[in-house]
Amino acid sequence: MSTENMVPMGLDRKEIDDQILDLLRDGRNVPSNLADDLGVSRQYVQQRLQLLEAADYVRNIGRGVYELINDPRE
Repeated sequence: MSTENMVPMGLDRKEIDDQILDLLRDGRNVPSNLADDLGVSRQYVQQRLQLLEAADYVRNIGRGVYELINDPRE
């Protein structure tokens, strides 16, 4: 199993998803910037964004830019 897809020690998927949603509350963003801010791989953030998009929480507005459309925590 590749370590690229593993969650960093001390973090779980919900925590990462919450952090992604928090960052998207501040405005639109791309996976590479989110990954840098969170200290995880771009590929991992992309996977989480795809799942959040499938759940209709975020939307890819084009060219890999994502925005928050429905925060499930509210």
